[in-house]
Amino acid sequence: MSSVLYDVPGPRQRRLTLILSLVATVLVLAGAYFLIYLPLDEKGQFSMELWGPLIDPSNENFVLVWERIWVGIENTLIAAALAIVASLIIGTLLAILRLQLKSLAGRRYAGLSAPAAYLLRGLGSGLAVLTRVCVEVFRGLPVVITIFFVARGLPEFGITLETLWYLVIGLTVYNGVVIAEILRSGMEGLPFGQREAAVAIGLSPFQTTTLILLPQSFRIMLPALISQLVVVLKDTSLGFIISYEETLNIGKQIIGVLSNPIQVYFVIAVLFILVNYSLSKLAQYVQKRLARGRKTANLPTASEVAAPVDAGANV
Repeated sequence: MSSVLYDVPGPRQRRLTLILSLVATVLVLAGAYFLIYLPLDEKGQFSMELWGPLIDPSNENFVLVWERIWVGIENTLIAAALAIVASLIIGTLLAILRLQLKSLAGRRYAGLSAPAAYLLRGLGSGLAVLTRVCVEVFRGLPVVITIFFVARGLPEFGITLETLWYLVIGLTVYNGVVIAEILRSGMEGLPFGQREAAVAIGLSPFQTTTLILLPQSFRIMLPALISQLVVVLKDTSLGFIISYEETLNIGKQIIGVLSNPIQVYFVIAVLFILVNYSLSKLAQYVQKRLARGRKTANLPTASEVAAPVDAGANV
């Protein structure tokens, strides 16, 4: 049998591939042993003096260390959850606004006087340009700069908040515009016939966007949205620049006392990987359920299947 893209390898090629894979695996393991394990072992990085506070419950610092790490995890998850919800709301509203402004660009306002029509068209064009500039500016700024300016700029205007909210606002400003562009591109990528059908049945542009285009965009762009939500979770580690006690900042405090940076950062990295992996698995589950729901919706019901049989029996 042959594949469409390439010929299926024969027994000799499969055997050669297996041998090369085994050799490559051995080389990688040997490199990890000689270049990573041995140098770390020579410097005592695997001693229980450094790992004990993290993995040995009998260690005197074990409970205190994990209490502090748990505080960091809680703060990280709280900031991430608030930023994710706010980013989804702001991103959805901004995507709808940009699409509505684009649909109004070609409107002539025939029922109004010429000055009023020109005023409305100019207002729509100005808002479209303003939203586009905001998207490009905030999407182009590094997140760390956004968080810093929010934390330093808002107090200058008399707006004093908890450190958590400075971080949430900074993350929302950046991720909100990114999510808005994801949803907008998803809606604009849908077949134009759906808009024509919506107009034909009398739906307004706003109803077309919110009832027809937006739900499909969420479903189609779900993988990209989940990837961006993972980015939000990881970007909470930038809260250290405004002294927010998230997981990474707590880790720095622990390192300052115990002087074991490799061990602490390794544990924190594992925790982030587990949380992000769980979020990715949740996204896959939701996507499969949505796909299953679409397939089920297209199947005929029991009454529809039985109807032809009953009709035939009556004949």
